[in-house]
Amino acid sequence: MQAAVTVTPAQIPDLLLGLATVRPVFLWGAPGIGKSSLVRGFAESLGLECVSLLGTQLAPEDLIGVPQIRDGRSVFCPPESIARDEPYCLFLDELNAATPDVQKAFYSLILDRRIGSYELPAGSIVIGAGNRATDNALARPIASALVNRLTHVHLRASAADWLVWAGENGIHPWVTDYVTDRPDHLWSQPPKTEEPFSTPRSWHMLSDALHSFGPGIGEDTLKVIVHGTLTPAHAVSFCGYAKIVRHTFGIEAILRGDATWPARLEDRDLLYYLAEAFRGRLVKELPRQKEHVSASVRQTSYRAKSLLVRLAEISVEVAQTVIADDADGQPVLPAWFLVEAARDMPRLVEARR
Repeated sequence: MQAAVTVTPAQIPDLLLGLATVRPVFLWGAPGIGKSSLVRGFAESLGLECVSLLGTQLAPEDLIGVPQIRDGRSVFCPPESIARDEPYCLFLDELNAATPDVQKAFYSLILDRRIGSYELPAGSIVIGAGNRATDNALARPIASALVNRLTHVHLRASAADWLVWAGENGIHPWVTDYVTDRPDHLWSQPPKTEEPFSTPRSWHMLSDALHSFGPGIGEDTLKVIVHGTLTPAHAVSFCGYAKIVRHTFGIEAILRGDATWPARLEDRDLLYYLAEAFRGRLVKELPRQKEHVSASVRQTSYRAKSLLVRLAEISVEVAQTVIADDADGQPVLPAWFLVEAARDMPRLVEARR
């Protein structure tokens, strides 16, 4: 299922209030971005109990129920988890990961709100959720008959929304401060190989671990935890950030000349993080056009080139990340600065090519 339009978590409650109260809704999104918690929170806001059914753990009889003989006739008795007297929110999690037979068993429940002779109480709502095939998650094609029984909403991760939630739910300050600085690291595309990747859920897991170990957590232990929860590149960057927090050693001190680039091999993660922060500062402070360069900006560019030279003396590879193009091959830093860098640091620019 491809998304033509996506929404953020903050938009979901109002959308569900208008949609799910009149028709079944299917919430699409990558793993770990909060689909289940959003549905449970919405149900709670309506005062409804949220009954979750996990598609991967169901068989058709788990929905249809088992037959009993009444007055010489067989009657299917739906399970207690579904057959309730009071209205509730029926949450069909991982619906598109269910087998085709289970998906078929949902047809009448989704469209007609009925299983056999049992009908959902008035005021009940039905919401499904699942991952996309592009997320490298377990996902089966949904038949057109089922697709057409649902209104489809595509969720995307939002750092702004997540940080608001994090501030209200005791997320560790290292995590909130880091994601504030690097909102692009909140979520990454699930990899094709079996390795951790960054999601709002994995950042929450990291926060729980940091709270559990406390401020005395050792550097080696921190690396194990961080690399066990985040995308590898994000893990290296976060470990570098943690060193800055612990040792008050940051890019500001380097720009002022009060500190130098860390040169120890064991501080390479810190060096990468500082290089990323340096790149971000240059993007922010250097104008795109050379004619807009003031005297103070000119001093900044001189200082930047000097720092680049010192950085390249420690690691050409790390220095190269400062002037590297973006993922689409487009320059990030202004062209005039890159031209000057090519003139003053030909070895660095040749490595970049």
